Amino acid sequence: MSRIGPYLLNVAYLGLLAITAPWIVWAMVRQGKYRQGYAEKLLGQVPKRAGKRPCLWMHAVSVGEVQVLRTLVAEFAARRPDVELVISTTTKTGYDLARRRFGEQIVFYCPLDFSWAVQRAMRRIRPNMLLLAELELWPNLIWAAKKFGATVAIVNGRLSDNSFRGYQRIRPFVARVLKMVDLIAAQDETTANRFHALGANPDQIHVTGSIKYDGAETNRANQRTRSLRTLAALEDSDTVFVAGSTQDPEEKIVLATFDTLLRNHPNLKLLLIPRHPERFDEVARWIEETGLVWQRRSTLDKDPAHARPCDSAATMGPWQVLLVDTVGELGAWWGTADIGFVGGSLGSRGGQNMIEPAAYGVATSFGPNTRNFRDIVANLLNAKAAVVVRDGSELTAFVRHCLDNPDWAESLGQRARQWVQTQLGATQRTIDRLDPILRSGHWAEKKPRSAA
Repeated sequence: MSRIGPYLLNVAYLGLLAITAPWIVWAMVRQGKYRQGYAEKLLGQVPKRAGKRPCLWMHAVSVGEVQVLRTLVAEFAARRPDVELVISTTTKTGYDLARRRFGEQIVFYCPLDFSWAVQRAMRRIRPNMLLLAELELWPNLIWAAKKFGATVAIVNGRLSDNSFRGYQRIRPFVARVLKMVDLIAAQDETTANRFHALGANPDQIHVTGSIKYDGAETNRANQRTRSLRTLAALEDSDTVFVAGSTQDPEEKIVLATFDTLLRNHPNLKLLLIPRHPERFDEVARWIEETGLVWQRRSTLDKDPAHARPCDSAATMGPWQVLLVDTVGELGAWWGTADIGFVGGSLGSRGGQNMIEPAAYGVATSFGPNTRNFRDIVANLLNAKAAVVVRDGSELTAFVRHCLDNPDWAESLGQRARQWVQTQLGATQRTIDRLDPILRSGHWAEKKPRSAA
């Protein structure tokens, strides 16, 4: 970018911040968002890295991208123990999960894309490489990384239909930003072609597959799943229906399906796992209104007898619905499921990650609106390894068919698991593409600079 570019962007960002300020304040007060990390976000006052070891700065926006980093962090640590890893994120849920997952690394909020903030962050971190998970085209951040001598890579790159159309409208600007990126590891050919169409150097684009497959657990007997199953007192005779990453109004649809089928299937259990933590209380009120016996996951390790409503718990037994009001456990809860519904797919969200239930061999369903996972969905459907449900009645019919025909449900899940196993190896392919950069002169030790 020209020298004036970052400052014009600053003006645009400040204008956008002024316009959205009322909504931000409302979200702070009502939803508890945006209350942390102001010095890091607005001023670039991130932790100051000591020492002269080579440094890899990994950036993941939120929970999904943090999950993607798990296998990359492990592989980097094994291959290059001399490299220091630091991890930034944008959202509070992503930050909290990163602190739990990568507590031994420096974890911080990524500065907003103001030139002064990103430049100060670069001086304090002194990275040799900036690695962006999936797609984070923040021009000033990338420009600052290049200015301070770091290489830039996009890993597990993806471009949804909406993102691609939006970027096409400002293609000349996007092309200038993409020209500064040294490596783009794309999830699939469609994404690779889209990056090329937006102006990225074709020599820098490589199809490596989706790292999300490598991060998906396939063994239901893993320690986290076994611990959660014991904590929830799930029995072998229970049939577990998990609705994960749900959004309004999917919880009501799932609850109606469950209530309808429970009468003939008393061993059916529902685990309801909303996508956004700020909706936990709202969903709790909806469950309460059904009259079903329910419990919050956050109370399981405090009071196992805390099922609600209390007046019916004594006569109806343990919980029928478990509201999972914790963050970062969805992957392990999928391992308890016999039947699954992946949320964000009956509304306009564009779907959520269906790889995790598929990897466990869950009989998996999702709605028709899955544009963010188009290739994954197409492959699952081609393999007859998942089912699309278009509304509540089709969801009820799917779950009923699974309950009445358990062999069919098991076959559906096994096809999903087998398909996922054919997709493994993206982490290895991504690291292989990064290896030449890891061996290059960019990775000479950097002397500490004075950090503001």
